[in-house]
Amino acid sequence: MSDAGADGPVAEFLEEIEPTIFAFGAGITLLFVAAFSLSPDAAYQFVDGIRVWILAQFNWFFLTVMLGFVLFLGFVIFGPWGNLRLGDGDPEYSYLSYFAMMYSAGLAAGIVFWGPAEALFHYSTVPPFFSGVEAKSAAAMPAAVQYSIFHWSVTQWSCFTVMGLGIGYYVYNYDAPLRVSAVLTPILGADNVDGVTGKVVDILAVFATLGGVATSLGFIGSQFITGLNFQWGIELGDIGTILVITGMVVIFTVSLVLGVDRGIRRLSNFNMVVFLLVMLATLAFGPTIRILELGTQAIGGYVGDFVGMSLFTQATVASGDKWVNAWTVFYWLWPLAWSPFAGLFIARISRGRSVREVAFAGIGATSLATIPWFAIVGGSGVLMQYTGAANILGPVSEYGEAVSGYVLFGNLPVVGPLLLFAFLVLVTSFFVTSADSSTLAVSMMTTGGKKHPSSINRVFWAVLQGAVASILMVVGGVRALQSAAIITGAPFAIVCLVTMLGLIKSFRGDYGTVLLQERTRLWGRTTPDDGTPASPATTDDD
Repeated sequence: MSDAGADGPVAEFLEEIEPTIFAFGAGITLLFVAAFSLSPDAAYQFVDGIRVWILAQFNWFFLTVMLGFVLFLGFVIFGPWGNLRLGDGDPEYSYLSYFAMMYSAGLAAGIVFWGPAEALFHYSTVPPFFSGVEAKSAAAMPAAVQYSIFHWSVTQWSCFTVMGLGIGYYVYNYDAPLRVSAVLTPILGADNVDGVTGKVVDILAVFATLGGVATSLGFIGSQFITGLNFQWGIELGDIGTILVITGMVVIFTVSLVLGVDRGIRRLSNFNMVVFLLVMLATLAFGPTIRILELGTQAIGGYVGDFVGMSLFTQATVASGDKWVNAWTVFYWLWPLAWSPFAGLFIARISRGRSVREVAFAGIGATSLATIPWFAIVGGSGVLMQYTGAANILGPVSEYGEAVSGYVLFGNLPVVGPLLLFAFLVLVTSFFVTSADSSTLAVSMMTTGGKKHPSSINRVFWAVLQGAVASILMVVGGVRALQSAAIITGAPFAIVCLVTMLGLIKSFRGDYGTVLLQERTRLWGRTTPDDGTPASPATTDDD
């Protein structure tokens, strides 16, 4: 009996956990929740004050570093470093399943949710980058769609991809542990990332992941609650809110326990099929030609203005009034906060792939899915609003952005109710997949890098995330947790930058230099082949 107990699931759970990362990661999160439960207003003012200060002082840095990630990945895709591989052997999954899992684990739930909504906000209040465009005018439509495409395509995915490349390259090529701290391998060495610095990075990664996913649980839960109120007049109290969150936790916990292959992979493939069908149906039953014209112009504007939008800081505007801080910089900090879990999950499924494959899937293939979604769904929304086919902004101003999808899909002819149902299924299934991957990532981080953590470990973190989301939704602390998650994005901008610089160093060492030959020095005196210092240059006075 005792031997069986010693080898049971509880014993496996206790044996596998890394006590420092596990205790501090869970403890900091619980202390945070306790503070907001006891004094939500005071705690929010404190956290939000830090957020405002970070945005005021460092918006230029976040804009610059995210553009740098895009340029680096572009060079990897088209340059010779792309031939390097993440370990030996064949890839574990087909490329389509690999892409579907990467997309579902990342920003897909937010992409689906904001698809009908964001362009409408930019249509009603035009971004200051387009200073001469009047709000709610015909000229505002392509500008609105263009900025929503900019916010959700290449740049947002770049930090995920850099982090995933960094973790995967050092785990599979340098035998670093499967944790976020693996990116410190070029600095500390693979055998030393388990020290104090590595543990601090991993603890911060656990907190950032829990905060991000718990906020998303509340975010998606509020969409259901708002939709029930808007569509059918059903108002849920605190008990109903907790039941909605509990239901979502149960769904993603079941998928999580099934594992990557039986759970996350199959669900991701399902997500992409429904995603494609909803997008094509919106195009077919909406104002098709107008959508294609508007989308084409918006994509052209996005390509032409990409660098300008990427470095648009509103330098002449006071920090508290900067539109770019509330939108673009916010959107860059949010994925930076999520980059630990997304990067770790990307690394987990990328063994055997080339660096080029990972980089292209991360910013190329994801953008090929995201750009049409915002062009079609977002374009349909602004066209329906402009032509008077539907009043979407009215309900949005009363109920919030969560109702935009209900109004948009509900007003499409013939297939409106079916698309509305598919839209809700899609948001939920994408969230379930990202919650699966994030919980798996936290489990791996808190077990010292174990590829297949125990079921008890996975269920523990899933339940903790659900509890955090339920408590914060009831006490009104979701916005505070969102601010805190944004704050954690600031240090991970530095971690991602260190990762990129480390990869450049490692790629140069493993492949060779690309621009300069090995003997070229950037500074100092050169040394001839015989080892003697070069003599100073002389001049002929004759």
